[in-house]
Amino acid sequence: MAPSSSSGLTFKLHPLVIVNISDHYTRVKTQLNPPPGSVCSTENKASSNNNNNGEAMNPRVYGCVIGVQRGRTVEIFNSFELLFDPSTETLDRSFLEKKQELYKKVFPDFYILGWYSTGSDAEESDMLIHKALMDINESPVYVLLNPAINHAQKDLPVTIYESELHVIDGIPQLIFAHTSYTIETVEAERISVDHVAHLKPSDGGSAATQLAAQLTGIHSAIKMLNSRIRVLHQYLAAMQKGDIPCENSLLRQVSSLLRRLPAMESERFQDNFLMEYNDKLLVTYLAMITNCTSTMNEMVDKFNTAYDRNTRRGGRTAFM
Repeated sequence: MAPSSSSGLTFKLHPLVIVNISDHYTRVKTQLNPPPGSVCSTENKASSNNNNNGEAMNPRVYGCVIGVQRGRTVEIFNSFELLFDPSTETLDRSFLEKKQELYKKVFPDFYILGWYSTGSDAEESDMLIHKALMDINESPVYVLLNPAINHAQKDLPVTIYESELHVIDGIPQLIFAHTSYTIETVEAERISVDHVAHLKPSDGGSAATQLAAQLTGIHSAIKMLNSRIRVLHQYLAAMQKGDIPCENSLLRQVSSLLRRLPAMESERFQDNFLMEYNDKLLVTYLAMITNCTSTMNEMVDKFNTAYDRNTRRGGRTAFM
């Protein structure tokens, strides 16, 4: 197991990077294992017999991660794919430089912070790729996504490694050291992730299945919120009894949080709620009446125009 990093850097990872890596892995795996009966399956049938079965079932993908570093904080915003030659275990350098130039035009403030791959753990061969990127970034980061599904795991299957120089048996060597990170999102990313989470399953799942999955997620979120509120209540009760020392900063945060909650049971809230509700209904009714009046005026104008043509022929007076 890799040791923990001692650099003291703070890493912030955006969900777009995780989505990009997962999409990259899914596309490569689908191309190596096409559905039976498809065109790709027929074309790749002969070549698939020569490939390693384990490598085809769990292929490794490679790419670069880009972002910014402000002081001791490293924020990873985006990523792009790289071409990797398994025979020489090297990256296509010309392709990397071309992609870097294109991204520099669109995101001039972003720099290559490191690279990514997929797998359960960092391998010895990964250090060769890591060293090859040191001329671009002297201390690149390594983002590793584990594509294996583990329902018992609650944390994200993403690990971030840094390289550190350690003396092993009297010889200085670079090794991978895993570091902690936090997920940082913006409004656009939250909308995108929510949209991806509610996409219809590719296996043709019914609407009831999707509804059940959504309700299960809501139930889990409410359950977690309830458990955190219970922990906070127990902490405040122990503070009130004097079992633990009073912490004014925490009390201020709790007081600020409680002020955000609406007083649902108060008479004043009910009066204000009913007043706003009636105002909204009144505005809606006025809009409907205005729409109906406008439609009636248009109909009367059309009727007068048509009736006026007839009066010119028969000498009758206008209806309105």
